[in-house]
This record gives sequence, C-alpha cells and structure tokens, in this order.
Amino acid sequence: MHEGTVKIIESEDGDVIDCVDIRKQPAFNHPLLKNHTVQYAQVSAVDGNYYGARATINVWNPLTNFGELSIAQIWVLAGDGNELNSLEAGWTVNNGEKKTRLFIYWTSDGYQSTGCYNLDCPGFVQTNKNIALGGSIEPVSKYGGEQRDISIVIHKARSNSYSHSHFNNNDGNWWLQVQDQLVGYWPSSIFTHLAGTSDAISWGGEIVNNQPNGHHTSTQMGSGHFPNEAYGKASFFTKLGYFDEGNNVKDPENLEPFVTRPPCYDLRTGKDNKFGVFFYFGGPGYSANCQ
Repeated sequence: MHEGTVKIIESEDGDVIDCVDIRKQPAFNHPLLKNHTVQYAQVSAVDGNYYGARATINVWNPLTNFGELSIAQIWVLAGDGNELNSLEAGWTVNNGEKKTRLFIYWTSDGYQSTGCYNLDCPGFVQTNKNIALGGSIEPVSKYGGEQRDISIVIHKARSNSYSHSHFNNNDGNWWLQVQDQLVGYWPSSIFTHLAGTSDAISWGGEIVNNQPNGHHTSTQMGSGHFPNEAYGKASFFTKLGYFDEGNNVKDPENLEPFVTRPPCYDLRTGKDNKFGVFFYFGGPGYSANCQ
C-alpha cells in the first residue's frame, strides 16, 4: 500500500476554516439530534478501559446531497444516553461540497446542549496553528489511482511514554494528533465520564439520509464503492489501535461490526502484518438494491 502525503489547508485569505457557515444550520448541530436517518458502517471495541485510539483513514471526496453529509471518523466514548461523552475526529463532506475537510467534535451530554464542531464553542484548546480544523484535505484519493490518508490519534495524557509524540504531562486531558503533529487538547474538565477513561471506541463511516425524492439518498459513504472492491477502490481504515493503562498501543480484538443497511453501505474487516487491524467500508447509497 502506497499513500501519498496530504495537506490540511487554510482558506485563500489565510483564515482557519471552521465551516461555521454549514454547521450553524440547525440540521448540522449533530446528525443524531435531528429527524434524519443516520446510517453507520463501523467497528467498535466495547467494555474496555481505554486511554485513547488511533487509525489511519483513507481520504476521499464522496458525493453528498444538499442537507446531507458523509463522515469517516474515530469516536472515543464513555457513558450512554443523555450522559454520553464523545470525542470525535476525522474527515467530512457536506452539502455536495467538492472539499473534504478535517473536523473534530465533542459532547458531554449525549449531543443535547454541550459540545460543537472544531472551534465553534469553548472546549478544544488548539496549540498548533499549522493544522486547520475545518480546513480542506488535499489531495484526496483517486479511484484506481494513488491513495491518500491521514493518521489520527486521540490520547489521554498520563506520561511521556508514548514515544511517537510528546504527550508529556499527566493532566488527564485528551490530546489530538493529526499527521504526527499535536494539534491541541480537550480538557478533561469539560467531561463527566471522559474525565476518566473511555469504555468504548468506534471507527467507521456515517451518512445522513434525508430520503430525497422519496427514496434512499445517493449520498455516498467512503469512496462510494463497496468493500469487496478492496484497495485503491474502496475506502479503508488501517492500523486501528487503542491505548492501554500503560500507554501501550494495542490491536483491538473481538471488534463488533455494525452496518445499518448492507445493500447501501457495507464493511469488511481484516488483519495482516503490514496494515495491522483494518477494514474496508462504504458504498454508493441509492441503487436497485438500496431503495
């Protein structure tokens, strides 16, 4: 597998893009909040005691319809229901835009009133201005051509023993690392359950289906192609990992796959020496088999 490098760029006038214009629309407060049909293709590690998660995420620009979105991301979770705490990071495409954007999100009350995307509210503390939260990721992968990806790590600071970066304090904050650069942190004080450790991690894709024209949306997930097309054609996550209490990165075992509608979007997991724990995911949405 050969992946080229990507850049997370700022707007033409140099301002960091937060995508406020899109996400201030009520429908985008969070897809789980509204009367959308949200569809997942993801794998989860549950019932654990996790100090963080990582993955390398293949970057595409899937087709999206107006008022809908397509996401590939990591979730670091604790609690449930109205007490759900969630840290999220990945890429998103919104409203038919031809840009794929880096995003982060957080909530401490199950997406009710706390939390936001990027820097749209107080919470995440950005310490590195070289990475533009909400900025476009360029270039993206090409079908049958060069593949592009980004590496994302979310890690609870406990010591400096994570050798690949500089989580060098034990304040308990959750640090974000993108492309081997520390971007900033979510203070542990903004959370309840995630003031401690995470009890579940998910990796995967999500789309919003508003059923335009009375049938399933044609908004794509991943590359817009099914997992059985595999490398270079289907979108992938590789090098899935979690951090244990000793700050060691471990391969997740006994992953639980979850796919809402396999004829529309599907998922296929695997493991090998080169890519570690990985999966292909996604699909085209509306078709003869996906009504």
